[in-house]
Amino acid sequence: MKHTTSILFSTILLLSISTSCTTVSVLRIDETIKDGDTLVSANNEFELGFFSPGSSTKRYVGIWFKKISYRTTVWVANRAAPLNNTSGVLRIHNKAILLFANADAITIIWSSNSSRFVKNPVAQLLDTGNLVFRDENDIGPENFVWQSFDYFGDTMIPGMKLGMDLVTGLQWYLSSSKSVDDPSPGSFVHQMNTQGYPQLMLWKDSQVYARSGPWVGNHFSGSPVPRSNRLFLDEFFLGPNEIYYALHLLNKSSNARFILTPNGNLQFLSWQEQSREWSTYLTLLASDCDQYGHCGPYGYCDITSSPRCACLTGFHPEIPEKWEAADWKDGCVRITPLDCGHGDGFIKYSGVKLPDTRQSWYNLSMNLEECKSMCFKNCSCTAYSNINVENGGSGCLLWFEGLMDTKGFTEHGQNIYVRMSGSELGKSKRSRVKRILFISIPLATVISALIILYLLQKRKLNREGSLDSDEEENLDIPSFELRRIASATSNFSNDNKIGEGGYGPVYKGVLEDGQQIAVKRLSKNSRQGINEFKNEVSLIAKLQHRNLVSLLGYCIEEGERILIYEYMPNKSLDSYISDEEMSRLADWPKVYNIINGVARGLLYLHQDSKLRIIHRDLKAENVLLDDEMNPKISDFGMARSFGGSQTEGNTTRVVGTYGYMPPEYVIDGIFSTKSDVYSFGVLVLEIVSGKKNRCFEHPDHNLNLLGHAWRCFNEEKLEELIDGAILESSSQYEVFRVIQIGLLCVQEYPEDRPDMSSVVLMLNSKIALPEPQKPGFFTERKRHENNHFKGTHMLSLSSNFCITTVRPR
Repeated sequence: MKHTTSILFSTILLLSISTSCTTVSVLRIDETIKDGDTLVSANNEFELGFFSPGSSTKRYVGIWFKKISYRTTVWVANRAAPLNNTSGVLRIHNKAILLFANADAITIIWSSNSSRFVKNPVAQLLDTGNLVFRDENDIGPENFVWQSFDYFGDTMIPGMKLGMDLVTGLQWYLSSSKSVDDPSPGSFVHQMNTQGYPQLMLWKDSQVYARSGPWVGNHFSGSPVPRSNRLFLDEFFLGPNEIYYALHLLNKSSNARFILTPNGNLQFLSWQEQSREWSTYLTLLASDCDQYGHCGPYGYCDITSSPRCACLTGFHPEIPEKWEAADWKDGCVRITPLDCGHGDGFIKYSGVKLPDTRQSWYNLSMNLEECKSMCFKNCSCTAYSNINVENGGSGCLLWFEGLMDTKGFTEHGQNIYVRMSGSELGKSKRSRVKRILFISIPLATVISALIILYLLQKRKLNREGSLDSDEEENLDIPSFELRRIASATSNFSNDNKIGEGGYGPVYKGVLEDGQQIAVKRLSKNSRQGINEFKNEVSLIAKLQHRNLVSLLGYCIEEGERILIYEYMPNKSLDSYISDEEMSRLADWPKVYNIINGVARGLLYLHQDSKLRIIHRDLKAENVLLDDEMNPKISDFGMARSFGGSQTEGNTTRVVGTYGYMPPEYVIDGIFSTKSDVYSFGVLVLEIVSGKKNRCFEHPDHNLNLLGHAWRCFNEEKLEELIDGAILESSSQYEVFRVIQIGLLCVQEYPEDRPDMSSVVLMLNSKIALPEPQKPGFFTERKRHENNHFKGTHMLSLSSNFCITTVRPR
């Protein structure tokens, strides 16, 4: 009995020792970490151990948040060299941390690759999430032999630096994973580019994919800046020894991470303890305007305009035919060549994302006038700007040759002064003279004209700015008081803003009875005018279907044009396509329900509603998802209604979104129910592939998503088109059938496309499907090569200057 007790006691003691090993933060030379053991930081913030990502069975050594129940990995050691079983062992010796294939300690899978000999080596997991290799008696960070913070994966957490050590040449950069199941390096790299004035750039393989723009004193030019940021501070450091960007949490107890997704998106995520999920706080690639060089040299991209791209003043498209076909990559060229020293001057542009600075020169101490003079003296200088926008502006930034990747006109944009020929400036001067002459007309005549214009305009606004009594009587929805809406949205607080488009912002609100609402407030420069507003109110008021968003009311007080909708907690379908959150749609029945729901909503519009309605702007952003992920079509501002048997119309004003509009509409202005069918087909292919049509790129060809789908269909390689998460949760036959339906919908000629009643039938039966013909708008596009500057390049005069900025955004 005593012997049995002794054995039991020994067993308990061994289990206790084993348990304690899993909670230590330091690994010494005579200790090992096996699969199942972990290192835990001192305050239980982070944990290190073996894991398998997603549905993979491969084993990796990684670091994850300890206090978050949903395992979120922030760093992976052997991301390119996975273990095939659970025999891996992590240990250290005097020069490195080593991962062995098994306990024999013969085959090294991964090493920290440090070369310095350490007398008393330890590996320690810090509460910052940093794994460090150091001497046990030397805890100073400057003496770390090796640290994981120097070797990013796809995640950046507070304490990391994104930039470059100019002394050692070490670069700190993000590299995407191949997928949620495979953490090996993918196609995208996000790093600090130190050529010219530093800027963060996102690369896809060897091509620039996007960029942040240069640092302008309190943020990167062109990057989204939340008006009210209670999460983190930005830091940008520019010195002789290092250049880096870092972020610092305001609340040390919160958890946040900055990630580069497998599809190349950059997101800042914060952990929401109440909902137990990661919330997207910022998305840095929010639109096609954020893709590098979208409008080519001397073009600028404006997300609120249609079309997106335009040439700077004094420039015109280099290839007009391509420009008209929405292929803007070749950009713009000068109408009149520069003639240096003979009257050249500058035109000011405000509120823009500054162009690519790789071929630039900068000085941190010059003022704007000195900067202008410096640019004017150099015939190769094409533009100038301040570097720091704070306190009235300071510093000098010069560009040479083409201006690439300019985005306008952003809320937090900067001023830039672009060089123009004297003749082009003369046109502007003559225009100013004409205006002065007009103003000098006898005062009495001017006052009379202004009074007449004022009265006419006031009469027009009174007539157009509201719904007349007959219109209001015909509506079955209530009119809301402005004060009630303001109260529900905390006076249209930015904290309540949930989205924004060309029409204006959308706010989340809560009425007095607790009902949640979405408030669409049309901006004064909205593309949706009073006619579109009346159209949306009158149309939606007559529509009742489970797959159409419900309009609860409207407001037209004090010049406001406001629509009140039911609140959709799961945002739009666009937020899931081409995003890491696509995994939330990975359940095939859920994906199919969304596709089928959109189809039934369109069928109702085309056939079953009182009026035959053509939406004309069906796209992922206009499909909202309720709390059960049921789709609801929204935004009827561009819709047209027909009576009787009419199914087709013609317009000289083409509205909608490129990539979703069929050829006959873009080219000839002809729209019909088949226009919506085409848009639906594009949407189906985007959902199944997890890729956007107009943002799609492939290493083997230059086709858009429609062309890629058509190619995969003809080569019987449809599995290459399907998002991996969807493919794993479905039968290939069902997904292949849906893709074929999508291809039938995007056929070039409208008479070849099925109507929505046929689409719904095909989706809900196993009837034989016809062979699709070629899609519309799928032909190859010329990829824009990097613009190589040929002008005289000037070296930086400010290599000994430092900029250190730590401030809330």
